[in-house]
Amino acid sequence: MEKDHLTRKLAVILHADVVGSTLLVQQNETLAHERIQAAFHNFSETIKTYGGIARELRGDALVAEFERASDAVPAALAFQVLNDGINSKLDDDIQPQLRIGISLGEVIIADNTITGAGVVLAQRLEQLADPGGVVVQGTVSETVPARLPFEFESLGEQMLKGFDQPVRAFAARLQPGKELPAPEIIATPQSAGPEGLQVPDKPSIVVLPFTNMSGDPEQEYFSDGITEDIITELSRFRSLFVIARNSSFHYKDQSPRVQDVGHELGIHYVVEGSVRRAGNRVRITAQLVEAESGNHLWAERYDRDLENIFDVQDEVVQEIAASVPGQLNVAAMDRARRRLAESLSAYDCLLRGEWLMFRDFTDRNVIPLFERAVEIDPQCARAYIQLARLHAYSFTQGVPVEEAARSAFPLAEKALELSPSDPSIQSIAAATYMMMCEHHLARQHMERAISLNPNDGEVMACAVFVLNYLGDQEEGLRWDRIRARHDPISSDGYRENAVDLYYMARRYEDAIAVFRGWRNPPTHTLLELAATYAQNGQPEEAKAAYDNYLRELPDGYDTAATIRVHLRQCTKPEDAEHWREGYLKLGLDV
Repeated sequence: MEKDHLTRKLAVILHADVVGSTLLVQQNETLAHERIQAAFHNFSETIKTYGGIARELRGDALVAEFERASDAVPAALAFQVLNDGINSKLDDDIQPQLRIGISLGEVIIADNTITGAGVVLAQRLEQLADPGGVVVQGTVSETVPARLPFEFESLGEQMLKGFDQPVRAFAARLQPGKELPAPEIIATPQSAGPEGLQVPDKPSIVVLPFTNMSGDPEQEYFSDGITEDIITELSRFRSLFVIARNSSFHYKDQSPRVQDVGHELGIHYVVEGSVRRAGNRVRITAQLVEAESGNHLWAERYDRDLENIFDVQDEVVQEIAASVPGQLNVAAMDRARRRLAESLSAYDCLLRGEWLMFRDFTDRNVIPLFERAVEIDPQCARAYIQLARLHAYSFTQGVPVEEAARSAFPLAEKALELSPSDPSIQSIAAATYMMMCEHHLARQHMERAISLNPNDGEVMACAVFVLNYLGDQEEGLRWDRIRARHDPISSDGYRENAVDLYYMARRYEDAIAVFRGWRNPPTHTLLELAATYAQNGQPEEAKAAYDNYLRELPDGYDTAATIRVHLRQCTKPEDAEHWREGYLKLGLDV
């Protein structure tokens, strides 16, 4: 199967198998087979009733997928009650009992076959369960609302085969004297929401009120405060359409299905989460879900001490607000990439162009896509600024720097005129000016971008690049650590920033390590790799990298001119001299 046909996502996974199936078969093969299949059939129907999908049967095991832990846990316990009742009426020993494990993790789905770490973890947890029992991952227990009548007995931290870190496991049970909750009714599209509500062109998102799981109504202000602050922070991203607080809090104390929320509000994505406070500790979980499919795109857990509750609130909100937009950009680019060319809007052209650019900025299809975006929508500021960046970068492909500047500057000015308060555009403008050695303008627009939104991944990457060439490598390294934490899925396009930063900070081994993970580095960066090896005392590797650079050079490429521009980018003479020293060790006359 082609890679594009695979689906990767975060999901709640249920894994179940039959206890002692070999012994059952030895007693009566035909009868055992019939009863095992009947048990799996009953379980599949129960899974469906609770909104799950029974993905496949594997011999004496079943794998299922759910959107929410609050559906998976009651489905598992409901089946165990049903199966116990069926077995109690049998007058022989061929009584299939199942053990069930439930996890939250990344999976890969292809042709109804589901694999991945989430499936393996669910299987390992299931092996901890008693016959007829259910064991769940700690994260799963934390995302089940406190209003549901379940109890979770800690089994401690378990070292599971295939996992380097211990996993917290819990045995799930129905609380004594309580009844299993009925499956929640799935609203039909005809009954939900206002008619004709158009989904915005750009990524749209609602933050549902975080659930207070502390068991203390007085802590409601804290979970509500987390929610309100996330809405405020995400609203700073001009690339997002964020549902306002009043509409978000319409869903407070409810457990709506994300598909219904998406339909009612006309949005693409949902952020949901919970807050559990115990003593002087708080645990906050958050997850990002695609509304149409219910696919989990991202999830994180934050454990904090509550020395200052408002500091904790600010810290967690900033981490969530910095992580979510990067995930949305990847999802939006993927949607645009799959659309038919004739149906592309200006925004689709922009996203498809960025998707190609971050893979290979020399791709000849990139500039026409951005040009098409501004042709369709002359107010598309981001397309103008990406064109400016590409023209500024063209000096690395042999375009004379004066010609690159003549092309880049008017485009950057147009973008800034159209959208001066967009932090992403300010940051790309800063990088563009730095590439053209306009240091004062680069600093000015970098500082403006940070003041507008320091949580924007593009702003963080810009800070790394600009600060490095302004000669403040220590501050650049600090921003690089922040960016790596908040933007772990960033593209290869940001690797060059890290290579240059590590080189200029004399951290040659780190710079070389970045190259090892780079699938298709631009040709000019191979020269930087060669200089890095030379400075690190590895002349043979330096020669090999330089030879590779020479083989990939396009006809007419002026290496000396490119190096001169590179040296001019350095504000401090000692930084320029450091690069010159590396090139001299390669035998270049610079």
